[in-house]
Parts: sequence; structure tokens; C-alpha cells
Amino acid sequence: MATVLDSVRAFFAHSAFTIDQENAGDVVARERLLDRVMGEARFRKSSETLRRGRLPAEGLAFVARDAEGHVIGTVRLWNVEAGVDADGNAVPALLLGPLAVDCEHEGKGIGGALMRAAITEARDRGHGAVLLVGDPEYYERFGFFAAKAQHLVMPGPFERRRFLALELKDGWLDGAAGVLVPSGRRRVMPAARKAA
Repeated sequence: MATVLDSVRAFFAHSAFTIDQENAGDVVARERLLDRVMGEARFRKSSETLRRGRLPAEGLAFVARDAEGHVIGTVRLWNVEAGVDADGNAVPALLLGPLAVDCEHEGKGIGGALMRAAITEARDRGHGAVLLVGDPEYYERFGFFAAKAQHLVMPGPFERRRFLALELKDGWLDGAAGVLVPSGRRRVMPAARKAA
């Protein structure tokens, strides 16, 4: 019996992870993870056009770390305008993505934990809705459905059935229609050094 318990403990100890706010020291590890999991194709997605040159929404970038502190998962949310309402006013929302988990750590609940952390923090910060492009079969468990995004479009090619929304405040997307546009803080690029 002791051997069985030791094996069970070893299994769960190996799969332990924590969810943290992303910090500046995570950038290289995050980008390497995204390269491994998603490859170069990630830069050609419509979602990327909304993220390019922008910073994630304040306090809404998360990483999963293994027991040694290595980045094994990531998710970030971005400020966007989800079209306009019936009065022509921009509808603020968040765009989630990319969500990625290191292939060696799949099936351990890391993606779900990242999603729950992101949704909870977005709600706590007063945001009204989150949109994403992803597999409905995975994201519906978190409350994302295509119906709430039916009058919105991405700025480029996308599959309608994979364009999903979650309202954090009931009715937030009612009447919203149009193309998503970025609205978040711009990333400031360091000035080039002058040759001496």
C-alpha cells in the first residue's frame, strides 16, 4: 500500500503548477512556448492584427509555472472595441489569446486554470465581455458561445463558428455590431541607438 501511495504522490507532485501574473522576466519563455506550441502561423491570424504593437489589458496577462518556476502555460487578454451599439458608441471588450500550454504538460488542467484566472480577474476589474477565436467544444465549458458574437467580425479571415463571446455583465454585447478594432495601450519601442 505504501508503494501505491508513493506512486500517487509522485504523480501529483510532478503535475503541480501555479498561476501567476506575467512579469517582464517571463517574456522570452512565453514567446518560446508560443513558438513551440503554435509556430509561425500564429503571426498570420486575425487576432494577431488586434494585438500587434499593443500591450495586454492591465493586470490580464497570466502564466502557469511548474514546480521549478518554468513557464509552462500562458494566456493574455487585450483591450478592443467590439463594434458599436445602437447609438453608435464603441463597445469596450477584451480579446483573449493566445492560450497555450506546453505539450509536455497537456491534460493536467493548466489551460482550464489559466482560463478561470483570466475570466475571474477580468470580471473583478469590471470588464463587460470577452471574445476569442477558438474551438467551441473547448471554450463552451467556460461560457463562450457564438451567438453573442453573431453581429461582430474579426479584421481578417476567421471561422464564424469559432468566433465566441462571454458576457461578464449581462446584456453587454446586446446590439453590438461591426468590426473589432484594437483599443489598448500601445507598446513603446525603445529608440534605436546612434552609432558613435
